Amino acid sequence: MKVTIKIVHYLVLTLMFSLIACQSHEAKDQSELTPPIFPDYVGITIPCNLSPINFGIQDASRIYATFACEGNVLLSIEGNDHIEIPLNDWRQVLSKCSGKELQVQVSAWTSQAPDGIAYSPFKVTISPDSIDSHVAYRLIPPGYEEWNKMGLYQRDLSSFEESTIIHNSQNNNGCVNCHSFNNYSPNRFMFHARGLGGGTVIKNGEDLKKINLGALGPNKSGTYPMWHPSGKYIVFSSNTTRQSFYSHCMDKIEVYDLKSDLILYDVEKEDVYEDDRFKDSINWETFPAFSPDGKWLYFCTAKAVNMPSDVQKLRYSLVRVPFHEQDGSFGSPVDTIYSASQQGGSISFPRISPDGKYLLYTWAQCATFPIQHREADLRMIDLATGDSIDTSILNSPETESYHSWSHNGKWIVFSSRRIDSRYTRLFIAPFKDGKFGKPFLLPQKDPSYNETLLYSYNIPEFVNGKIVLSKDQLSELFIVE
Repeated sequence: MKVTIKIVHYLVLTLMFSLIACQSHEAKDQSELTPPIFPDYVGITIPCNLSPINFGIQDASRIYATFACEGNVLLSIEGNDHIEIPLNDWRQVLSKCSGKELQVQVSAWTSQAPDGIAYSPFKVTISPDSIDSHVAYRLIPPGYEEWNKMGLYQRDLSSFEESTIIHNSQNNNGCVNCHSFNNYSPNRFMFHARGLGGGTVIKNGEDLKKINLGALGPNKSGTYPMWHPSGKYIVFSSNTTRQSFYSHCMDKIEVYDLKSDLILYDVEKEDVYEDDRFKDSINWETFPAFSPDGKWLYFCTAKAVNMPSDVQKLRYSLVRVPFHEQDGSFGSPVDTIYSASQQGGSISFPRISPDGKYLLYTWAQCATFPIQHREADLRMIDLATGDSIDTSILNSPETESYHSWSHNGKWIVFSSRRIDSRYTRLFIAPFKDGKFGKPFLLPQKDPSYNETLLYSYNIPEFVNGKIVLSKDQLSELFIVE
């Protein structure tokens, strides 16, 4: 008798769970709208090696989603307020649907729709073009005093693995910033370590060293860097930077230069040089960038003004000068690519596409630190024609600032404050046939991480591989004698 009761009890429970499972897949109501998911992955194009695009719906108690390609359901998954797609399952989806459209059907159960609502399906295009394996960035509080809590990190773009390159607790709590890579290599890069025991750290293959740029050549420190494609040189702007606080407008702070010049570091000779044209006090030069073929150096330049009172008058133009790899010299003439006095605004962060055809930059109304300017947008020039390219799809009412190209020129990563106007997050956008596609937020295992992280992403750079710096190596570099 007891056995029979147990069997009946088991059958009832099994039936109940089956009914619940069935109900969870079938929503009572239908909607012609696409689901209000966060992040917004509706209609995007993603690389064929990207991590799962997990998403959530506010106030949802249950979410059910299916992913289909050419009419065949490849994956179905269920969650509470968000879904977390298993990595191996997602990689199979990417493999089977590469170069095709993925149909995503989402149903959600919320307080407004307790019986469930099935939304209109949306498309995600799986591009056959891959993206670089990693992106490196700095994580830093968005405040003005806690700069001593920061680090350089890297994220595996095919998964959710984030690892530390260096935390400034390893650098006597000094600032670490301005990382730059030679041809996307994880074995040839540099960054600045400020403060006690600091210097410019350069990894050149197996060689890892710390140098004092200010003790070489013209005795000027380095700020914003760019490697020459050959790996023989690193160009820096040498900036004297300050910050001031506003009391009369929405912008809280202005970061600006009191002077800035260009210097060139010879990696092999371990020496620093400068050009007389780019070291005077009349003009300020900053944000250098080599062309992919190494034949041109682009940089931003402005006439010196009285700072900070005349910050609204400070506008940077974009110019370029020939560069000779043989002897590390700059040629003539200095060509103007964008004239701030004639075309308006101020230019920062010039970055040339790997094929050399396009130049992407950040535009703001004035000055040289666009991350503090809400009006800052990404804009682009066709270098063959000088024409402007439509980049409106990349921009928002909030700040867009630093950006970089993938090694194949098919993707860009850029920083934006569009989520909450305070914290800088990373967005990725496809680029094809001279046009950008809809940008999407860097995927996270738990989508709410993008809203709860109390650090800002800073200076995202693509890297073709994982960076490895041992604790022992770093400890030796930053010993204070």
